[in-house]
Amino acid sequence: MPISLGDLATSVGCELIGDPDVTVSDVKSLQNATAESLTFLSNSAYKKQLPSTKAAVVVLRAEDAEDCPVAAFLSDDPYATYARMATLVCPEPGFEAGVHATATVASSATIAASACIAASVVIGERSSIGENTYVGPGSVIGNDCTVGSNCRFIANVTLVKRVAIGDRGSFHPGVVIGADGFGNAMTTEGWVKVPQLGGVRIGDDVEIGANTTVDCGAIGDTVLANGVRIDNLCMIAHNVEVGEHTAMAGFTGIAGSTIIGKRCLFAGKTGAVGHISVCDDVVVAAKTFLSKDVTVPGTYAASFPADNARSWAKQLARFRRLGTLFDRVKKLEK
Repeated sequence: MPISLGDLATSVGCELIGDPDVTVSDVKSLQNATAESLTFLSNSAYKKQLPSTKAAVVVLRAEDAEDCPVAAFLSDDPYATYARMATLVCPEPGFEAGVHATATVASSATIAASACIAASVVIGERSSIGENTYVGPGSVIGNDCTVGSNCRFIANVTLVKRVAIGDRGSFHPGVVIGADGFGNAMTTEGWVKVPQLGGVRIGDDVEIGANTTVDCGAIGDTVLANGVRIDNLCMIAHNVEVGEHTAMAGFTGIAGSTIIGKRCLFAGKTGAVGHISVCDDVVVAAKTFLSKDVTVPGTYAASFPADNARSWAKQLARFRRLGTLFDRVKKLEK
């Protein structure tokens, strides 16, 4: 949607260097931008592309402005400012309120008049959908679920049972929330399934990526607090609690009954065992596995980056001999 630089500056509250009457209608990278594009520079690795950009305007820090050949928005946090502006330039597509003819809605369900229920959606008994919420094609809202206002279920999202979601949530294709957790008791005759009787409580402004699963609680609820961000292909087990504004990148797996604090960041392929606690403001580096409580904020890492195969084989052989070497050193010390 075309919007002037002056209106963008006013809406977001940042300084503009350039003509406020110039308009932008799309967003692109520094390298691919055109005279109608908004772009940004936040990572110094891309600064070399700045002098040659053809963008209409660049969001950047004040110290980079002298190298910018076009209009500039000055911001201490260019990426966040760009995100707010991009939402204005490229708003979410609208939808028409109502229930599609192919949708199946239980008689005891409640649908707000401003909500949109798309094709082939199923909504179960005693469930409710809030104002201005979009439930995309093929989605299933099971029994006893509550969805707040201004939520977006893109397509094929499943709420299995007893799921409560706040306002402004965004859920991408393949998300499954409220399926049974992995509860099994071993007996002499084999496994006995443990009933999963809890639900899932999700706060406001939560986004969950494609094909991520959040299990219902075994007893009590699994909880994702306000502002949580979870990437694609993650696994949140039963009775996990995730604090406000914590984010998890792809392939993160959190085992049952783990409690994670506020503003934590889990990088890709990270994990945590069950029944531990992680305090606020913890950063977990890629491929790091938490096996005990984390009580001090900070960055935690423990992984092996790739190496030449021959070199790695030698290092592994040495590692296997560490026990013998340790015993020899103890004898020498004596």
